[in-house]
Amino acid sequence: MHPADTTEKYTKIIFCMLTAFVLVAATVCPAEAASRLAVSAEVANTRSGPGTDHEQLWQMELYTPVKVLDSQDSWYFFEDFEGTRGWIYKDLVSEIDTVITKKGLINVRTGPGTNHDVAFQAEKGVPFRVLERKGDWLHIQHADGEKGWIYSALVW
Repeated sequence: MHPADTTEKYTKIIFCMLTAFVLVAATVCPAEAASRLAVSAEVANTRSGPGTDHEQLWQMELYTPVKVLDSQDSWYFFEDFEGTRGWIYKDLVSEIDTVITKKGLINVRTGPGTNHDVAFQAEKGVPFRVLERKGDWLHIQHADGEKGWIYSALVW
């Protein structure tokens, strides 16, 4: 086989492999893949459609995390920790590291571990900003300023 033929053969193989990789990556990680954002305003309205002319469904407080599924103009279509979907104005969310409690009454501790005292308790659906991560523990802060540590399996 002539060296030029070998080079052409390998070039075609590499091209095919790269094309396959791009196709798989596009399927697994589409360009509009879900991203996680959080409410950055004191209160944000959730709407039934992308615009203020659509019905207000509920309100979310500061640090509430959302998973963005799609966007239209200045609006994001999102899903919350319970799987409920709605629309939010883009200027009301940003890339803030936040979590929300997904279980009933849970303990928020003074340090990262169950050997630390309980600082306060939080009910299901309370959002927090994440200040630090230490193993499976998160140092969190509520919008009212309260801080503590929470076990990561208890939040979304």
